Amino acid sequence: MTFLNTHDDLPTLNRDGDVFVLSLGSGENRFNPGWLDSIDAHLDAIEAAEGPRALVTTATGKIWSNGLDLQWLMANADQIPAFSARVEALFARVLALGLPTVAALQGHAFGAGAMLALAHDQRVMRADRGYFCFPEVDIQIPFSVGMSELIAAKLPVRTAHDAMTTGRRYGGAEATAEGIADEAVDEQAVLSAAMDRARGLASKAGATLATIKQRRFRTALGELRTPA
Repeated sequence: MTFLNTHDDLPTLNRDGDVFVLSLGSGENRFNPGWLDSIDAHLDAIEAAEGPRALVTTATGKIWSNGLDLQWLMANADQIPAFSARVEALFARVLALGLPTVAALQGHAFGAGAMLALAHDQRVMRADRGYFCFPEVDIQIPFSVGMSELIAAKLPVRTAHDAMTTGRRYGGAEATAEGIADEAVDEQAVLSAAMDRARGLASKAGATLATIKQRRFRTALGELRTPA
């Protein structure tokens, strides 16, 4: 296993055989410019690698990601449009990666955090605790067109409608039943289950997979890459 980053406050990247393991952190793992810089740098390293490979994105603690760093946004209101575009570009990048991706959700994924999880190919959730939730309807912030298209591309129609219009919090079992997660397991098994899925698909990495994703998610990618 190769350790690629040692900064405690930023996401870190390890490699275990054919699987890159991106850890978002142990806190709320909110999106701000420094955090995004780190994520992009790690994705650069993953994309530069050759041969069979896959990505598992995980975290530690009770939260996978609580979404946008609202404190940073309030202090930098003039940068919100550019920052929002950058966040959507990250969703697009993960959505179109030319390698299999699995989100190992050991805890809560809210708002933009839930959107990032959804951009992965698969999701493994903790069965007993931790919620997947889009709270936009409750905090009075409408989804962008790109985010709406991402949700529509990834979730069953009824699930997408309910998740977007009610702010419902889905536990692991509910998320699996509603087509949000692929599997719900005990807390200790979340990462290993995601790793097993990633290892089994690592040989699929390459230009063909990238093309399949680009074509399958063409509408969502177009909107996410050119936000209003």
